[in-house]
Amino acid sequence: VACTQVLRQEPDNSKALLRSGMAAVHLGEHRFAVQQLTRAVQLNPKDGSGRMWLEKAEAALRESGQTTVTEAPPPAQARPVPTYRREWYQTATHVYVSIFAKGLGPDDVKIEMSEGVLEVLINPTPGTPSAPEEMDCERITLFARIVPEQSSASVMSVKVEVKLRKAAEAQWPSLEETGGLAPPQPMNLSDTSLTSMPPVTSHRKPRDWDALEAQLAAEEKDEKLEGDAALNKLFQDIYRNADDDTRRAMNKSFQESNGTTLSTNWSEVGKGKVESKPPEGMEARKYEQ
Repeated sequence: VACTQVLRQEPDNSKALLRSGMAAVHLGEHRFAVQQLTRAVQLNPKDGSGRMWLEKAEAALRESGQTTVTEAPPPAQARPVPTYRREWYQTATHVYVSIFAKGLGPDDVKIEMSEGVLEVLINPTPGTPSAPEEMDCERITLFARIVPEQSSASVMSVKVEVKLRKAAEAQWPSLEETGGLAPPQPMNLSDTSLTSMPPVTSHRKPRDWDALEAQLAAEEKDEKLEGDAALNKLFQDIYRNADDDTRRAMNKSFQESNGTTLSTNWSEVGKGKVESKPPEGMEARKYEQ
C-alpha cells in the first residue's frame, strides 16, 4: 500500500513509487501504474521486483489496447499531514506503542509491520470510506528487530495500541532507529529501576481496640441462641459474673460428679465429695483401663 504523504514529501522515494504502481495494477489503472513503476525502476534499477511489476503493467496496458502513456498529472497540492501524539514503553519481551487519534473505528486503521518497520495508516476522516493512499501514514523505523507474527494491534476510540514482540530480550534506549547508538543491551531484570516500586504507605486510621472489644461483647450479648447453645451460654455468664466461692463450687461439683451436677453453693459443696447423679434410667460406672 503506497503512502501518498511519503511521495509528497519524497517524490523520488523508489519504494513508495513501487508500492503505488503495484496498487494501481490491482485497481486496473494500468497507465498510471506504468508511470509509477517506470520511475521506480529508474531510481532503483537493481530491484528485480520493480522490473517484474513494470512488465506486468505494460502487458496489461497492451491488452487493453492503450499503448500510449500520457504524461503524469502534476502532483496535487499537499495537504498538511497531522502529527499524532505517540507514547511507548517496553518490557523484557515486548514494546507497546500508542498513537492517539479520536473517533477511530476498525475500518479507519490499517497496520503493516516488518522486522524493522511499523506503518500505521489512519483515516483522517473517521467513519467515511478512505483509500489507503488517502490515509495519514505514521511510519516508524524501529530501533531493533521484532517478530511480526507474534505482534498484534487493537483499535480503540481514542488511540491505536500496537504490541510488538521483540526478536531478542533486550532493552531499547529509544523506539526509533537513530545513528550512533549502541546495540540494545540485554534486559537486567534485577535492575531496581525496572523492578522497584515506591513504598506503599497506609492512610488508615489506628483502630480503637477497646471500642472494638466493647462492640463485639455487645453483639455477643444480644445474640439469640437456642437449645444447648443457650444453656451453655447461661452457665458461662453465671461463671463469668460469679465470685470466687461460686466458681470453686461450680468447678468442684462438675468435676467430682463426672458432669452430672453443677452447683453454685460452696457452703454445701465444700463439705465433701460430690457424688455422681446420672439421669433417671442410667447408672454411673467407673472407667477401667
